[in-house]
Amino acid sequence: MVVYGQSYVVYAVWLFLLGTASFALYEQNWEMVFIATGTLFASIVPAFLADRLHIRVPVSFYAGIVLFLFGTLFLGEAFDFYERFAWWDIVMHGASAMGFGLMGVIFALTLFEGDKYAAPAWAISVIAFTFALAIGTLWEVFEFAMDQAFGLNMQKSGLNDTMSDLIIDAIGAFFGAMAGFGYLKGRERWGLPGMIAEFVRRNRAMFRKSGPSD
Repeated sequence: MVVYGQSYVVYAVWLFLLGTASFALYEQNWEMVFIATGTLFASIVPAFLADRLHIRVPVSFYAGIVLFLFGTLFLGEAFDFYERFAWWDIVMHGASAMGFGLMGVIFALTLFEGDKYAAPAWAISVIAFTFALAIGTLWEVFEFAMDQAFGLNMQKSGLNDTMSDLIIDAIGAFFGAMAGFGYLKGRERWGLPGMIAEFVRRNRAMFRKSGPSD
């Protein structure tokens, strides 16, 4: 099962969430129980989905997913990091956009079965950039819909918050797309391009036309 063989960071987050949920249950702090167990569940779901879809997610990828969920769902909600630290929203939006940029590169590569030369590197990077930015835009539409339908305040300061988030999403998406460009140009020994290369190596069935050294 893919929940095993993860990094120590992932296990530490899971243990912390489990301990927090148990203590909150003892204290009858039901809100904290809900947030901690919800975050724990959300962080395990990607592993089971990957297992069902026969996708081998690299340890570094999965650790990034778990840390992001911990930061946005648990720290952001349980400890109100979004209100206490003005830069927290910037970090979370930027990280998510960068992650979706990497996913956009991988998605584009699957269309060509891993063939790096089926399309220009800049074209695949543009696909990744627009994919990540589209996800960010859909999220802003979701926030607007929730505010209008249920009287929430997900958009905070309204237009300013939305535009700031989209700008941050664009910057994060750009870095994710540039990581894909670096991978396609052979600079894959470290950093984000290296994470893409590791994903390709671990999922050969999806990238049958990738080179033997990828």
